[in-house]
Amino acid sequence: MKKTVLLAASLAVTLGTAAARNTNEPDTLRTIQMEEMVIVATPKENRNLHELPIASSRLTQQDIQAKQVSGIKSLTALVPNLFIPDYGSKLTTAVYIRGIGSRINTPAVGLYVDNIPYIDKSAFDFNYSDIEQIEVLRGPQSMLYGRNTMGGLIKIYTKSPFTYQGTDVRLGAATYGDCNASLTHYHRISSRFAFSAGGFYEHAGGYFRNSYDGKRIDRSNAGGGRLHAVVLPTEEWKLDLNVNYEHTNQGGYPYYYNGKADGEETYPDLVGKISYNDPSGYRRDMLNAGLNAELRRPRVTASFITGYQYLRDHMEMDQDFSPRDIFTLQQRQRSNTLSEEIVLKAADDRRRWQWTTGAFGFYQWLDTEAPVLFKRQGIEEIIEANANSAFPSSPQAPQMHLSIHNATLPISGCFSTPLLSGALYHQSTWNDLLTPGLSVSVGLRLDYEKMWLDYNSAAQPMNFGFSLQMGPMQMEDPDMTALSALTGKMRNDYLQLLPRFSVQYEWKKGNNVYATVAKGYRSGGYNIQMFSDLVQSQMRNAMKTALMQSPVFAPMAGIIGQMMPDVYLDINASALYRPEYSWSYEVGTHLSLWEGRLKADAALFLMDTHDQQVSQFSENGMGRVTRNAGHSRSLGGELAATALLTPSLTVNTSYGYTHATFRDYQTVNDNGQEADYHGHFVPFIPRHTLNAGAQYVLTLRRARLLDRIRINVDYNAAGSIYWTEDNKARQPFYGTLNARLGFEKGPGAVALWVRNALDKDYAAFYFESMGNGFVQHGHPLQAGIELRCRF
Repeated sequence: MKKTVLLAASLAVTLGTAAARNTNEPDTLRTIQMEEMVIVATPKENRNLHELPIASSRLTQQDIQAKQVSGIKSLTALVPNLFIPDYGSKLTTAVYIRGIGSRINTPAVGLYVDNIPYIDKSAFDFNYSDIEQIEVLRGPQSMLYGRNTMGGLIKIYTKSPFTYQGTDVRLGAATYGDCNASLTHYHRISSRFAFSAGGFYEHAGGYFRNSYDGKRIDRSNAGGGRLHAVVLPTEEWKLDLNVNYEHTNQGGYPYYYNGKADGEETYPDLVGKISYNDPSGYRRDMLNAGLNAELRRPRVTASFITGYQYLRDHMEMDQDFSPRDIFTLQQRQRSNTLSEEIVLKAADDRRRWQWTTGAFGFYQWLDTEAPVLFKRQGIEEIIEANANSAFPSSPQAPQMHLSIHNATLPISGCFSTPLLSGALYHQSTWNDLLTPGLSVSVGLRLDYEKMWLDYNSAAQPMNFGFSLQMGPMQMEDPDMTALSALTGKMRNDYLQLLPRFSVQYEWKKGNNVYATVAKGYRSGGYNIQMFSDLVQSQMRNAMKTALMQSPVFAPMAGIIGQMMPDVYLDINASALYRPEYSWSYEVGTHLSLWEGRLKADAALFLMDTHDQQVSQFSENGMGRVTRNAGHSRSLGGELAATALLTPSLTVNTSYGYTHATFRDYQTVNDNGQEADYHGHFVPFIPRHTLNAGAQYVLTLRRARLLDRIRINVDYNAAGSIYWTEDNKARQPFYGTLNARLGFEKGPGAVALWVRNALDKDYAAFYFESMGNGFVQHGHPLQAGIELRCRF
C-alpha cells in the first residue's frame, strides 16, 4: 500500500493547487441527479435514444464514475440481460444480450466508438479513461448497423474538445498492486477548431497465483493515448478526427482445475489449483482511427465516415493447463480493416416523414499463425494412444502397435482470411399517422459478405516404428517417416435481407409504447483452430502410406489397408460454420413521470434463432471451434427505473429475465455419443440479471475544505448460468456489492472505493477440455483510492 500512501500525500497538494487556481471557475464536477439528455451527434437516428422504438440504456459520465465502469466487462448486469464473462485476457470479448452471444469468432453484439465500427472482438476491451457516454441498444440492430448486431449494439462516445476544456488528471491505486494514471488536455483554439490529446498507463498486479511456480499469473500492463480533433471549416461542414493507440501485455490464464468432467478423478492433487508449467499470456498492439465528415443542409444531413483499425497480437497458452508436458498453443494475428459509410438522413426531426438511407462497406486483411506444439507426454497420450486404439483388439486379430520417436511434434498453421462486406439500407418513419403521436417505421437492408480462407497447416516429419504379430510371425520396421500437410483454399459468400418494422405511440414527450419486429444475423466464418485436429487425422493416412511403402510391410499392403481404413477428411464441413439469424418480436414502453423525477423502461421480447453458433472444444481439445446448433428460442423481459427521491438521493434498479433454450440441437458429445439437447438451456446466458443502486450527495454550502460528499452503492447480480450444452455445470445466482465514497472540491475529487465488498466467491467462466473441467473465479474483494482533477 506504499503507492496508496504516496498518492494520498500528493492529493492534498494537488487539490489545494487546483482549488486556488479555479476559485472563480464554474463547478465542472456538478451534481447530476438524473440522466442528462445529452444528444450526441449520430449519423443514423433521427430522434433521441429513448424516443426510439427499441429497448436501450444510457450511462453518462457521472454514471460511469459512480458505477466504477473501467472497461466493457464492467457493464455486466448494469444493463438488463447483458452478460460479459471474464476470460482472463483481452484476446476476445464475448458479449451476450437476451440469449444471443459468441465466445469466439464473429461477435453477436456490435461495438461502435465515435460512430466507427470495431469489426474484431479482440478490439472490444480497451481503456475507458476518456469516455463521455455509453449507450446499449438491445435486440437486433442489423437494419441500420448490419452484420453481427443481432443481439444488440454498444455505442461509446469520447469527450468532445468543444465541450470540455482544461487538463484532466486521474491517478489511482488499489490493493493487489494495481495502479493507474491518465492525463488528457482539451483545448478549444477558436470557434472553428478544438482538439484533445492524452495518454494513460495502468498496471494490475494480479489476483491469482500459479501453484506451479508461486507467481501471479494475471499481471498486466497497458498504455496508450488518444488524439481527438474537431474542425468546423464552414457553417455547414464538420470534420471529426479520432485516433487511438493502445498496447497491452498481460499474463494468463487463471483457470483452476476442477476435476474430471465425468467425476472419475485422475489427478486429485491438482483439484482446486491453478498449476501449469508453460508460459501463457497475451500481447496486443491496437490502432483505431476514424474521420467523420458531416455536411448539414436545410433538408438533408450527409455523413461520410471512414474507419481504420490495425491489430497485431500474440497469444500463448499451455493448452492442457497442467504441469504435465502435453501441448501448447499459440496464435499470432495481424489485421488491417478499412471501412466506409455514407449516410443521408432528413435534417428536420419535426417533419412528418423522416428517413435515413445509406451504404456501408469494409475490407479486412487478416493473417493468422496458429502453431500447436505436442510435447512428449502429449505424443504418447494423444497421438500414439489414438492411433493404437484404432487397431483391432481381439486376440484372434493381428496385434499391431505404433510408437512415435519424436521428442516434440510441432504442427504449423498459417491462414489468410480476408473479408469483404457491403450493404445498402433505407428506413422511413411516418409521424402523426392517422392521429397525433402515432408513428410507423419500416426499414430494409441488403447485406452482402464474401470471405476467403487460404490455409497451410503441416506437421513436422513424424518418425515412427510399427510392429505386427500374426500368430508366430512377427514383423517390425522401427524407422519410418510420415509427412502430413493440408494446403488449400475456400471461398464462401452470403446475401442477407434484413427487414425491420415498428409502430409507436407517444402521448406525451418522453412517454411512449412501441412494438418492433426485426431480423438480425451474425456472419459465418472459418474454424482455423480446427486444422490441428485435421492434420492429426491426416497423419493416420500418412502413416498408412508409409507402412504400405515399407520394404518390411509392402508384401502385406492389402491386409494393412483393410485393418487401417483411410480417414475421410471433410475440410469444408469441419472448417466452415454458417451464418446465424434471428427474428425478434418486442413490445415495450419508455416513461417519464412526476415531471421527470422518475424515468422507467420496460420490454417483453421473443427471439427465434436458427443455425445458432455455439463454441465447443475440438475433439482432441486443441482449441475451440464454432458449430451451428440448429434452433433456439429466447424469451424474457426487462425493467429499468431511475428515481429522484429527494434533491440529494437518487435510486436506480434494473432487472432482466431471459429463458433461452435449444429447440432443435443434436450433436456428438465428448464421448463420441449422439446427444439431443432439446430443451436444454443455452450456455453462458444468465436467467436473471439485477442491478440496484443508490447515490446520495451531501452538499456542504458553507464548508471551506469540501463542496460535496458523494456516496454510491451498487449491487450487481446474475445467474443461474449454465456453462455447457449438457447443463451439468452451472453458476447459481450470485451478486457482488460495490461502493464508492467521493469528496469533491471545485474541479477536484478524491474517492475511496471497494469492489466485491462481501468477497463473494463465484465462477466467472467455466469450460471443459479433454474431459477435464476448468473454472475461473471472479475477482475477490478489492479496495482503492482515486484522484480526479481538472486544471
